[in-house]
Amino acid sequence: MKKIDIFNHIWPKPFFDALINHIGTMTDITMRSGAVPMMTELDRRFEVMDMFGEDYQQVLSLASPPLEKLAGPEKAADLSRIGSDSMAELCQKYPERFPAFIGTAALNNPDAAVAEARRAVEDLGAVGMQIFTNVGGKPLDLPGFGPFFEYMASVGKPVWMHPARGENFPDYLSEKRSEYEIWWTFGWPYETSAAMARMVFSGMFDKHPGLKVITHHAGGMIPFFEGRVGPGWDQMGKRTTDRDLAAVRRSLKRPHLEYFKDFYADTASFGSRMAIKHAIEFFGEDHVLFASDAPFDPEGGPMYIRETIRILDELDVSEEVRRKLYQDNAANLLGLKV
Repeated sequence: MKKIDIFNHIWPKPFFDALINHIGTMTDITMRSGAVPMMTELDRRFEVMDMFGEDYQQVLSLASPPLEKLAGPEKAADLSRIGSDSMAELCQKYPERFPAFIGTAALNNPDAAVAEARRAVEDLGAVGMQIFTNVGGKPLDLPGFGPFFEYMASVGKPVWMHPARGENFPDYLSEKRSEYEIWWTFGWPYETSAAMARMVFSGMFDKHPGLKVITHHAGGMIPFFEGRVGPGWDQMGKRTTDRDLAAVRRSLKRPHLEYFKDFYADTASFGSRMAIKHAIEFFGEDHVLFASDAPFDPEGGPMYIRETIRILDELDVSEEVRRKLYQDNAANLLGLKV
């Protein structure tokens, strides 16, 4: 069977050149990404991929940070176009290695984001679009972002949702920054979960039937906290006196837990067997897809791929389920041939 890695990251040379030309000196997470050879050097990427056999393939996507953090509306849209063009070129040149790519929607320019999503999907063949869990601190359920989700639902292409949070989001109100990179370790799973909740309770899935969202890192905190998400939120409103939050649940067309189970999740969990098992148990065997998050591991690429494959190979599941995780779910959701 194929092993289709649906969430790993790259900075193709044209995009990387344009990025450096715009930001100049790299700092923080940008510097970390640029320092990993596999991110920018194709030969190194191929060397790593070859470690896992000819059946291992990658669906390409740009890496953090969000384009909205790096540039204003016009430049972010420009970087988005360069990223899609350069990834599409790699897919055309190396189809056996890269069967598809994911465009990136710069939502600080909502109109341009819809236009770029249409161009990437309909002209370049993107299998979906990547967004981040907030747009410069703004939640995804704001009305201004609605046309993007409406378009993605109309074409049936999934949205990849990557967490975004930095050290400027403090752990305590009395402080000005997050310490010890807590903003990443615990902040990113929280970001994913909060964005999922905003999508559900704002009625986004009722407004845009057929919208498909792939959550990074095995669905954030949601599978681990099913009890709080389900029965816990059945009591929404009992802790709040200045608003009628019970009306929020009543306004949904289905029980809120069903919407959370409609999300998709990847297996990019940094080698956590239990995270992957919980994701499968919560979202179901048809809604979990193989992903490594390469190349952001201590070895600069191979480790997360190797460990994720090891976990999936050792899982106590049928070969049919294993095939779904590795290739069939990706093929069905993304329209790939295997």
